Formats: sequence, C-alpha cells, structure tokens
Amino acid sequence: MLVGLPGAGKSVVGRRVARLLGRPFVDLDRAIEEAAGRTVAALFTEEGEAGFRARERAATAALVGAPLSVIAPGGGWVLDPANPAALRPRAVIAWLRVSPATAIARMGQGVARRPLLAGEDPVERLTAIAARREPLYAAAADVAFETEDLPLPHLVRRLAALVGEPPPRTGRPAPR
Repeated sequence: MLVGLPGAGKSVVGRRVARLLGRPFVDLDRAIEEAAGRTVAALFTEEGEAGFRARERAATAALVGAPLSVIAPGGGWVLDPANPAALRPRAVIAWLRVSPATAIARMGQGVARRPLLAGEDPVERLTAIAARREPLYAAAADVAFETEDLPLPHLVRRLAALVGEPPPRTGRPAPR
C-alpha cells in the first residue's frame, strides 16, 4: 500500500513495483470511478467528500482477502482510520513523502482534475492538506521514503524488496 499526497508518485511507482513483483496493481481511485461510473471529481461534486470517503472505505474493505497486490489509494485514504486497520496486519504501508511544491509540479495540468486543489494557489492548498495528513501518513506507515531526489528505479527496487522477491524470470514479461 503506497500512501502520500497527491503527486507523490503512488500510481507511477505502484505500477512499476507491481510489474517487478508480478502482482496486480490497484489504483483505488480508478476502481472507485469504474464502480461508480463517474470520475472522482464528479463524485465529490455530487456526493461531497463524505460520500466519496464512504465509497473509498467500501473499496478498501473489498480488498481484504484479495490476492496480494500493490495498491495506490488516493491521498486522503488515511483520513479514515478504518482503512489502514482493515488491511492490517497483511499490508505493508509505505509513505511516499514529497513537498507540496514538488507534488504540484509533478501533476502539471492534471492539478485541474483534483477537486481539493481547485483554486488560485494549489501549492498553498496542498500545503494546508499536508499539514493535516502528514501525521496520519506517519502513523499508518511502516516505512517512509523521501521521493524528492530518490531515483525512480532505486525507489521501486527498495519497495519491492520490502514485500518479497520478484518471480523468477521466464523469458516472458511480468503481467501488467
């Protein structure tokens, strides 16, 4: 389970770790969107944050007993203590730490699709969000990685090493 602010790299890193380990990758926000038939932004507009968080809690509960996977939830997943608790003790939770300014830069134009970052100064908004969430990330995480200057391949290898060895090479690419 990869947690962190929006723009921390949870989806990018998660896909690569999953590929290396030969495990499924679950982008929890995408799974929620597929089940609802609407985007996260639309769910926030129609149901509010509380409605979205209820869907997030249900999607997390559905992961209990699922095959071992690499999972990237949305940045606010830790706001509900039931989420990490539902996956314990089986999950290894890794916090991908990033500054709000770097996270916004990584998102580029994608920041416009983030309902909680809408407004004139997304760095300021994400800084306020980080102040609330970082203690929750720290409490939930088994391990934390500073992602500002850590090369992506190195981060992927370190995360994969936390949870198991990749499958033996068969000459075929690992499933995606």
